[in-house]
Amino acid sequence: MAALFLLLLTATCLSLLTLFSLPPSSLPLPLHNAPEKAYHPVVLWHGLGDSAYSEPMHQVQGLLEELFPGIYVHLVHLADDLGSDQRAGLFGEVNEQVEKVCEQLAGIPELEDGFDAIGFSQGGQFLRAYVQRCNAPPVRNLVTFGSQHMGVADLPACKPLDLLCRLAESAMRAGVYTNYAQKHIVAAQYVRNPLNKAAFHDYLTKNAFLADINNERRIDRNYVKRLGSLEKFVMIMFSQDLTVSPKESSLFASYADPNTTTTYGLASRIHPRGLILADAPLDEIIPLRKSVIYTEDRLGLQKMDKKGSLVFETCEGIHMQIDQECEDKVFGKYIGIAPPSSLALSLSRSLSRVSRPIRDLGSALWYQAFGVRA
Repeated sequence: MAALFLLLLTATCLSLLTLFSLPPSSLPLPLHNAPEKAYHPVVLWHGLGDSAYSEPMHQVQGLLEELFPGIYVHLVHLADDLGSDQRAGLFGEVNEQVEKVCEQLAGIPELEDGFDAIGFSQGGQFLRAYVQRCNAPPVRNLVTFGSQHMGVADLPACKPLDLLCRLAESAMRAGVYTNYAQKHIVAAQYVRNPLNKAAFHDYLTKNAFLADINNERRIDRNYVKRLGSLEKFVMIMFSQDLTVSPKESSLFASYADPNTTTTYGLASRIHPRGLILADAPLDEIIPLRKSVIYTEDRLGLQKMDKKGSLVFETCEGIHMQIDQECEDKVFGKYIGIAPPSSLALSLSRSLSRVSRPIRDLGSALWYQAFGVRA
């Protein structure tokens, strides 16, 4: 034992001599400057009526770049200018748009090792579709603000002067599940109304997007596997959200499925013709953990929940009212985290060019272990 101790002591002394004998030119860069990828890259997908080129989206990008210097931020876009990109969020076939984004993200070198993703409103379920359908490069943490994971029972509200949105709304009023609407009106492709049995039947048989990514028609095991690869799936609801109906859809909750009898269910109170009886509590919501999607684990959410991958948060305010308190639920916790591989690479580079005082090396080790400066 004593011999082993002496051997270790000798090796340590030799290392210290090497440490102080190297020329200044071989000094390693400080750890906070060394990583080429200081933080996981972030991809943002905007909401209905917005654009990757809008001022609000660039403000979010700027905030992330200010909070996490050196972070790479990509804004998903479906066209090359603000107006065209905004129209694409209202008119188009979502399945084709998701496929286009799969190709877009696969062609960005900065994302090749994976990234974190933030979806605003409908951008949240679209990013989830990206994860389930391609996920190459892979998403690490998926954060969705006010998204419609269980669809909307009514049409999303338009801003008073948003003429494009009003046009889309008029087209949907003519028939949400018509072939035209399901191929051309984006919001129609995530309308899901369990309160009307006939409408819900049309949803299951004719919906082109949401029923598929929620595995409500058939179970796609690849969807389950890819979604389950997320480290964290963070869902955020806005407490006073009047845009998403029901607002709990942001937490993967919904009105009761009329075809299923549950302890919460509206099934016994739904008329066979789809009419809602007078005593039916319209505001009764089935939380995710009581839903068929969860109990039958059709998407793997139950398994994800049991391993701690699901995070449910509520932000105070109306739809997309993201204040400082709301930001703090996400930034620095799930977004803006340094990848372990980058820290290890940085430390490896430092050790290969050892010459700084031991205190700096100790600080580097402390930072690698605990994520704070010594």
